[in-house]
This record gives sequence, structure tokens and C-alpha cells, in this order.
Amino acid sequence: MSLSFEERVVLVTGAGRGLGREYALAFAERGASVVVNDLGADTKGGGKSSAAADKVVEEIRAKGGKAVANYDSVEDGEKLIQTALDAFGRIDVVVNNAGILRDRSFARTSDLDWDLIQRVHLRGSFLVTRAAWNHMKNQKFGRIIMTASAAGIYGNFGQANYSAAKLGMLGLANTLAIEGRKYNIHCNTIAPVAGSRLTETIMPPDLVASLKPEYVAPLVLWLCHDQCQENGGLFEVGAGWIGKLRWERSQGRIVRQANQPMKPEAVRDQWDKICDFTDATKPTNVQESLQSFMSVLSQVESEGEVGANPTAAAASLASTSGINLAEAVGQKLPPTTFSFNHTQCILYALGVGMSTKDPDHLRFLYEGHPDFSCLPTFGVIPSQAAMMDGGLSSVPGLSIDFTQVLHGEQYLELYKPLPTSGKLTSEATIADVLDKGSGAVILLDVNTYSGDELVCYNQFSVFVVGAGGFGGKRTSEKAKAPLPPPQRAPDAVVIDSTTRDQAALYRLSGDWNPLHIDPSFAAMGGFKAPILHGLCSFGFAARHVLKQFADNDPSRMKAIKVRFVKPVMPGQSLQTEMWKEGNRIHIQCKVKETDAVVLSGAYVDLHAISDPSPENFAQGGGLQSELVFAEIGRRIKDLGSELVKTVNAVFGWEITKDGKNTAQWTIDLKNGSGSLHKGPYNGKADVTFTVSDEDFMEVVQGKLNPQKAFFSGKLKVRGNIMLSQKLEVILKVYAKL
Repeated sequence: MSLSFEERVVLVTGAGRGLGREYALAFAERGASVVVNDLGADTKGGGKSSAAADKVVEEIRAKGGKAVANYDSVEDGEKLIQTALDAFGRIDVVVNNAGILRDRSFARTSDLDWDLIQRVHLRGSFLVTRAAWNHMKNQKFGRIIMTASAAGIYGNFGQANYSAAKLGMLGLANTLAIEGRKYNIHCNTIAPVAGSRLTETIMPPDLVASLKPEYVAPLVLWLCHDQCQENGGLFEVGAGWIGKLRWERSQGRIVRQANQPMKPEAVRDQWDKICDFTDATKPTNVQESLQSFMSVLSQVESEGEVGANPTAAAASLASTSGINLAEAVGQKLPPTTFSFNHTQCILYALGVGMSTKDPDHLRFLYEGHPDFSCLPTFGVIPSQAAMMDGGLSSVPGLSIDFTQVLHGEQYLELYKPLPTSGKLTSEATIADVLDKGSGAVILLDVNTYSGDELVCYNQFSVFVVGAGGFGGKRTSEKAKAPLPPPQRAPDAVVIDSTTRDQAALYRLSGDWNPLHIDPSFAAMGGFKAPILHGLCSFGFAARHVLKQFADNDPSRMKAIKVRFVKPVMPGQSLQTEMWKEGNRIHIQCKVKETDAVVLSGAYVDLHAISDPSPENFAQGGGLQSELVFAEIGRRIKDLGSELVKTVNAVFGWEITKDGKNTAQWTIDLKNGSGSLHKGPYNGKADVTFTVSDEDFMEVVQGKLNPQKAFFSGKLKVRGNIMLSQKLEVILKVYAKL
């Protein structure tokens, strides 16, 4: 069903040209009554004219739409809103789009340069929105758009005044989103990239022409529609692409001790860790931000008590926290046994998303299959009884509230392929207990045997909320540490949907926690609905790696480590991103719908294989793309100097086959008379493209548009993306087969 704005009244500021004009026309086309505001000034804020606004109104009316013009400055916000009330009787949507530029380097920025920009962008948006606010509150509906800029988000030379105003608008929008929420007033911010009077001075003409305003307007219309519940969002948009931004914060480091002065040397010594974004947090409000500081106060105070009299303090803290390290660490839990047959193996495979829709899954779902196997991650099932059956509650020195226990991390190592039936015995030991201040981490090592043969080893990392502060250490050499992924685009991405009943199905493998099935129990835990088991997401991610890099051969899997970050709701889609580094596959798992990371610091270790593999498929032998690069090489020899003058860049190519990197090429059209390199390149590419052999050939033959390939994820780009515009010169003109 198409989105309609019938009976809605929309005010667009700066609507005489560019983006504003496009918004006004788009709203009117879908039934809105539109107030077209434009002062008619030039890009620096000088002059005044009614012509621009009148022309847009005429366009709308000529198509049968409803519109009136307003020629006031946004500093007269009340007049703009009054125009809407007089003409249409209400105001529903405000799009703060008006803007000017007065670009100067900071040293040359005058008071007037600064003040005019703040008055039009920030103060103008404030005054117009304030004038509309009470009307929106009374009618219990309102949609507000603030227009920020990449200059405000990232900074830009010569635009200190503009950058400050644009980021100020984001801060204003974030607060309005909070204050307006209960009145159904939503406020969102966009940072558009489009050809306009304000961008034509900093972009090439051909780029201005291709970045059309109509590639931005659909996002604005959606954010302003009744159906859209987005509030407080920040979006970059342009060229038909939309991305949501959010803040990220490093884990940070405490650089002071109780009753001791905080020194700059301590900051210096911890600087690398302070700036390390491994396992970064993503606070979304002031409350989440302040939680870190409250945790710091608790930890520093605890350290202070220990420092005064370590032995006495530790004993005192242990008595209040319920944890006694001396008693707990090294304690063995009662052994558990697990008897199973092919039914449990198949049920687990179904629980982690396997389906007969995929023929490759049949070997894990049908006991009569000639290669019937047990998924490697089934190894967590026999070992979890140590946790599920209350074994931890029997450990001396661990007097904790088990309603506050969270599964933090998991490590599984396999010593042989798991059998599809039999009897397994698991022996668990408390390897260590860590003091994290706000809680305690219990490291539980579990060895699982088939008879006397060690089959697999698990390490459960369990976080107990509120059990910290007992004077223990914060880290342990016994912990299997998570590892960050490489700082580059993933080598493969798999998206897999969970079902509404995924948790209900997975729990049949032995995790009977009502948090995953009972809505009332989930509500007590602060969740809107029952959540998916973390170990279910663990299983999804592992089988994605197994299929992508191990040809679904369970004997290839050696180990897997994950950190559980956020819950998944049954029915959401899991997106597993994978980076291959030798026989280690780094992974990160997200919820596709929200982009929230749910598994981080994760990796899978694979056993090496001696058979010929894509990794040994030396630098592209047998690939179709070899023919193209060979032709490019010949043309460079003939026309290299001309190409260097035209292109002046170094292009890297990573060609994949079946999701794996199989060839690397570098086209150097920057140095000398140009050259083509196969394999590793000593210099640095200005831009690097990653694409499959098949899609590369589609692009070269004109069957696949490079822009469409990029936005569909078939063509990945890192480096100076603007240079991709020169692909046509290289591929279509000089590489025809």
C-alpha cells in the first residue's frame, strides 16, 4: 500500500530549490497540503525574492495539489506556522531544510560569518519548531525533520561555523525526540548528500548532477508518515543509499585509585586502551552513559577498601558478596552423564535453523544419509547440564543469587567429531572467579568424555550481576579471550532468518529456562517477549562458517569462541559477517533488522586440509576474470601514459570464488606509464574492490551496473569511493573481450 499524506499539513523551509523543492513536490503528490517557505535569498543569505517559492507552488497546483507560499525568514518562525494555520487549519509536519553557507577557514571567520549561519540553521530551526510544538502536542501528532550535514558529524575544512550549527541541530533533535515521545511527536535528523546550491561549490559538476534530490526525499517522507515509529534517529542519505548512525564508546580504563590524586601520566600510560574500540559499547541515552561512571565509583571504592588492609578487606568483601575465592576456585562439580541417539542430533540441528529446504543440510537432518553427522556445536549440549542442573549452587564459596546469572561468553574445542549416539560424561571445574566491580565472572571448565576418550572441552563464562566487589582480580590467564575482527570489509556475509518458534524448538535440546518461552517470565527480566537462547545464535553462526569455509564438513571444526552481547528475538534475522585469516575465521553476528551486534569478539578455528582448496588455487588460475586482466595489461602497455593522465589512481581488485578470496590484482595508473600486478602489491591502492569472479564478468560485459552491484552488496569498496566513477574508463573501454 502506498504512503498517503491526505489531511496532513506540511511546512518545508527553504523549499524554493534543491532538496526543499523536492520534498514539497513529493509531499503534495501524495496528498499533503504544503506550505512552501523560501526567503529567496542567495547562498550567503543576501537578498530576498518571492519568485522561488511561487514557482514551486505553481508546480504543485498545476498537478492538482494544494500549496501556499511563505516568504518569511525562518527567524520569524511564528509567521511560518501561522501561514499553515490560516491556509489549512493545522500543522503536522515541519521539515527544517533552510540553509546558507559562508565558508571561511577558521582564522578568517568573522562574527557575521558565524552569527548568520547560527541564526539561519540552528536558531531558525529552533524558532520554527517551537512555534509548531504546542499545536502538535495538542493534536497528539507531529513529525519533525532536522537537516544536519556530514560537516557537522565529521567536520570539514573551512566550515567551522556550518559544522557547529549542524551538529547543534542534532543535539536539539535528540532532546525533542525525548520530550515529544509521549505526545506522538517524533523528531529525526538527516545528513543528506545531494546536488544543490550548497554542494555545487565543493563537488564536481557531474557528481552534483548524479546526486539527485529525489534520492533523498523518500526517506524524509517515510520518517514523517504516521506508520513510521522511528524517533531520535540520525541518517546519512544520498544516491539512493540510506544508513543509520549511532554513537560508539570504547570500554575505557580507570586511571585513578581511591584516596590518590589522578595524574596525567596515568592517562598517558593507559592511552592505547582508552582509545581501543574492541567490544565497544553503544550508549543510547544519558542514563546508559552515566551507568559507566557509577560502576567506576563502585570499583574505585572497592579497591580503596582492599588497599587499606587487603586481607581483612578481602574477607569482609567476600562475606558480603557471597564469593570466597579460596573456597570456590578449583572446586569440582558432580559429574553428569548424557545419553543420546540420532533424534537429539537432528532436533539440535533443527533448533539452530537447519532445514530440508537446503539440500546441504540433509546430512545433519536424516539419519539414513550416507554422511549423517552431528553438528560440532552440539558439543555444548552434554556439558550444559553442569549449569542447568544446579551444579553451581553446590560449590562452596559461591553463595550467589542465581536469578542474576547471565551467560557472558562461550568457548568450545573439539578433539574429534562428535558421535551421533552414545553416552557422554562431563566433568566440570571452577577454573577462576573474576571481580568486575559491578558483578562477578565465573569461569567454568567442562571436559566431556566418551568412555575414557576426551571428546570436547567447553568454557562457560558466567556473569553474576551485583556479585562483584569481593577483592578479586579482574582478568585471568585461564580465560579464553575474545578477539576483534580485522579492520576491513568481511570476506563473506550470510543472512539467515530465525522463526517465531525458534526458541521453543531450541529449548527441546535441554535449556528449559522459562525466559525463552514464558512471556510473563521474560517480562520480569525486562524483555517485551521471550528471547532466543544465546547458544542458539552461537549454533547459527557456527554452521554459517562451516558451510562457507569448510564445505559443511564437521571434522574441519576445531574450536569456536563467542561473546554474547545482546539478545535476539525469535523471528529476527541473523547476519553473520566472516573474515578469513588463515585457518581462523573471525565472526561477528548482528540482528539484520536493527543492526545490533549480538555476538562479538568471535572466531572459529578450522583444521587445515591437505587437499587442493581455493586457498591453494594460486592467484586466480582458472578464473574468467584472468582474461579481462590480461587484456587490461595489454592495453596498459599500449596506452599506459594516456591512462595515467586520465585516471591517476591505483586500483586494487580482490576476486572471490564461492565466497573465498582467490585472486588479487593491482592496476597502477598513477606511477610511471602504468602497470598491472598480479598477487601482493608493495604499494598502497587508492581504492580496493572485492567482487566475485562471476559478478566481475557481469560488470565488464555490461550486464550488471556497478552502482547496482555496490548497493546490492555484490561489489564491496574500501578507500576513496569517488574513484569508482573511473571504472568505466578501465573496464568498458580498455577491457572489451
